[in-house]
Amino acid sequence: MIGPEIPITIRPEAPGDEEIIFAITEAAFADMKHSDGDEQHLVDRLRKAGDLTLSLVAEDGTRIVGHIAISPVKISDGAKGWYGLGPVSVWPEVQRAGIGGALVKRAIADMRAAGAMGIVLLGSPEYYSRFGFQYVPQITFPGPPAEYFQTLLLDGEMPSGEVTYAPGFYG
Repeated sequence: MIGPEIPITIRPEAPGDEEIIFAITEAAFADMKHSDGDEQHLVDRLRKAGDLTLSLVAEDGTRIVGHIAISPVKISDGAKGWYGLGPVSVWPEVQRAGIGGALVKRAIADMRAAGAMGIVLLGSPEYYSRFGFQYVPQITFPGPPAEYFQTLLLDGEMPSGEVTYAPGFYG
């Protein structure tokens, strides 16, 4: 799929979007087997801490239908300019219509334009490989199966080390 099946507009989160972002994120992750059920609170914690580097929403003309968050990460080798992508949330009734993919593409483009060096994420290799993400053994995140932790180098050299997400990820 090249673009979304329904027309959407992607824009930065604006004041007043918080409640709908919470609701979309809660609904999107409600039946996910790998979810801890905290994703909607995670976005709020990142926002409150000032760690929501990029927060984009997708609108279908009548309502917000999706959201993506990007926050800073630390890599143990001291690499600068690295970020974590996620969560990505779309209302369940419009999932698989290309909205999430459009949000991911836009977030990558915006982070590249902002001078980011790279992006990491925890997610499906089958899904995220289409955007250039791949398993890189030298960049690690303890816990989940290694192949689900993926990296996209945007500029410079590939770092090496363990990734720590923004404090909001840890409750």
